[in-house]
Amino acid sequence: MTSAARSYLDHNATSPVRPEVAMAVARALELPGNPSSIHAEGRTARHALQTARAQLAALVGAHPERVTFTSGGTEAANAVLSGALRKEGLPAPTRLMISATEHPCVAAGHRFTPEAVEVLPVDAAGLLRLDALAARLDACRDEAVLVSVHAANNETGVVQPLAEIVQLARAHGRALVHSDAVQAVGKIPLDFSALGLDALTLSGHKFAAPKGVGALVLAEGVSLETAFLRGGGQEARLRCGTENLSGIVGMGAAAAIAQAALESEAVRLGGLRDALEAQLRALAPDVVVFGAGAPRLPNTLSFAVPGLPASTALIALDLAGLAVSSGSACASGKVARSPVLAAMGVSPALAAGALRVSFGWNSRADDLSRFVAGFERVVSSLYQRRGQAA
Repeated sequence: MTSAARSYLDHNATSPVRPEVAMAVARALELPGNPSSIHAEGRTARHALQTARAQLAALVGAHPERVTFTSGGTEAANAVLSGALRKEGLPAPTRLMISATEHPCVAAGHRFTPEAVEVLPVDAAGLLRLDALAARLDACRDEAVLVSVHAANNETGVVQPLAEIVQLARAHGRALVHSDAVQAVGKIPLDFSALGLDALTLSGHKFAAPKGVGALVLAEGVSLETAFLRGGGQEARLRCGTENLSGIVGMGAAAAIAQAALESEAVRLGGLRDALEAQLRALAPDVVVFGAGAPRLPNTLSFAVPGLPASTALIALDLAGLAVSSGSACASGKVARSPVLAAMGVSPALAAGALRVSFGWNSRADDLSRFVAGFERVVSSLYQRRGQAA
């Protein structure tokens, strides 16, 4: 709960910075040296940078030297999908395969030509149809392919079967796999090396680090042929320019905290989500929970009540001191139809009512109670209008 008057339940958009992380950022801001300088101050800054790199690598199961810091998940994903990703012994990918529920940083952030991009279907629960992926990989047996599937969806929380996706790519023999793991990192266990991914991208502000810092993780033998920022040679010459040291230190601190509490927080947040889902079903028996038949992030609940527009609900809930999201929002902040729900076969009328509650590190039982009370008033008004209409 952010204050006595409001409850912040939009952690999938941005998770507020933890106090411990803010303190780490403040300490880093006081470091005078440039990490590239060789004097004592520079070496101190470099040590802070490398410590954060190790902390983040530990959270995702990667080697620290394979972590490149970026300004966020979008920049990292754009770099991977620029056409520059290479793996030793394999030709450059000429075809891109993505799921129909990818974030815009993947769906609109690549540089492949339209005829070289294949959008693969998902089922009604939002899971990638593995049979469709297998069929397309088989049909493209003579081509080098880049498969990009997110680890977890930002709207529904649906978790994709990355291990099976990687297995299909390896059977193809000439396919690389990237995962946009922005929503998954820090919320569920994610072992980059064990999964066998070739590239992974993430963003710090989704797990209580500052905004404006993210990372790209590459497997051994995988590289970017072209640096995405050229200059002085920082970040193994992949992203040149003086590093955002304070943000990186903050992300490292947030990663260490998330790793230590990963299991306990999953249980706690899953309990809040399940309790809310049960109470919503009691309040509105016709509520539809999106992704209910699939594995989901423990903190995320996406739902709609038929006949209740998200725009109406969001305003009412905001006035009641509750910060939640609709199923999708464009850059201007207006509610827009969700391509994710459309891909899942959800009708436009129902999708227009999609709401998302996403819990996080500062969510408590009283936030849940406040939301239920506020939503009950909204639903009661809806049902009263239905009764009058009848």
